[in-house]
Amino acid sequence: MRKALLVASILVGLIVSTPLLIDQWIAFRYQDQIYTDYSQVPEKDIGMILGTSKYFRGIVNGFYQHRIDSAIGLYQHGKVEKLLVSGDNAHRSYNEPWTMKRDLLAAGVAEEDIVLDYAGFRTLDSVIRAHKVFAADELLIITQQFHCERALFIADHADLEAICFAAPSPTGGRKVRLREIFARTKAFIDIYLINKQPKFLGPLEPIMTTEPDALSQTGFELPTIEKTVSDAASSDQTADPTSQATTEPPAIEQSNDLVPDEKPSPNNLPMIEAPSGAEVLPDISEETKS
Repeated sequence: MRKALLVASILVGLIVSTPLLIDQWIAFRYQDQIYTDYSQVPEKDIGMILGTSKYFRGIVNGFYQHRIDSAIGLYQHGKVEKLLVSGDNAHRSYNEPWTMKRDLLAAGVAEEDIVLDYAGFRTLDSVIRAHKVFAADELLIITQQFHCERALFIADHADLEAICFAAPSPTGGRKVRLREIFARTKAFIDIYLINKQPKFLGPLEPIMTTEPDALSQTGFELPTIEKTVSDAASSDQTADPTSQATTEPPAIEQSNDLVPDEKPSPNNLPMIEAPSGAEVLPDISEETKS
């Protein structure tokens, strides 16, 4: 009986202490990759805003607003060239990427500098998709500090070189911080035990920048019609030495795969606006995806 109680006590102790140990280990490990001052942030081609709901019970969500404001500040200071907005697009009346895009456009961010990721259902999805779908090898993540630490942990194990800008956190977020402890435990299990992958990956959609972009690092080359025609002509001449140099190559139809998929138009998306002059309060119910 005494032995059983001892074993039970040890098990309970492990269950209670393990999430706390994981939480503190992640916080300590990535503290040097988090910035709070625009002037100290290294320049990156791509900044990624992790999505969350804009409104909570009709009031502006402070977590959302601070992330948007921070992204605008980084863009205006020349710290990022493109902004990847990644969030949930669960249904027509809830579309985090389009909501973020509207606010960025209203603040003067150029439309061509905004890239939408509609499949950022969780932090893990957003970070891994940034690397595997949008071909980012370096990234500046934009979110609150406690969320930065988990996002950097995931990026580290996705071979993504990332840093994070910690947007201010609204006051009164103790419940959200408590939830983060369990979110980190889940991320630890996803990475080390079950090798969790994003719900959707899809074709490569590299983000083009004015600098040598991440695509060149992957060795991937986008096909072109001119190259396809040239290769076809070269192949014909190699196969038939008697062919004339003036022989025209066969007509090549452009593949539909070369045309990027169109995203759904936001024009018909009903957006719920907060009352005019609504006070910015923290969202203690839905801070971010786990």
